[in-house]
Amino acid sequence: MKHLGTILGAAIAGMFVMSVWGAFAGAYGIGGGWFAGFAIISTMWFMNHFIGVHNNDGAWVDMAVGIGVAGTARGAFEAGTFQVVVDSLPTMIIVILGGITGATVGGLLQNSALKKD
Repeated sequence: MKHLGTILGAAIAGMFVMSVWGAFAGAYGIGGGWFAGFAIISTMWFMNHFIGVHNNDGAWVDMAVGIGVAGTARGAFEAGTFQVVVDSLPTMIIVILGGITGATVGGLLQNSALKKD
């Protein structure tokens, strides 16, 4: 039951990003996209992390996971086929490798900074 908040918070963030961000960017151009990004992500971060909807007892799970799952699922439901998910696997693999690389470099930089102290 304690993970229900994490699931719901990530799902709400994913639904807002996938339904509102594109509409703002389409209607108002790049400024609308920036505004939507600021408004949606800051509001969802406040709800999930500051108010505490997300359960962060153990493994760290970010809203980006829920947003990514919502976007992938939305594409599959709109197309009516799972082939959309299969076609997106190369992109997902590259994104995951980029995340791993960024986390590794960030960890190395943090360890390097701590050793200097």
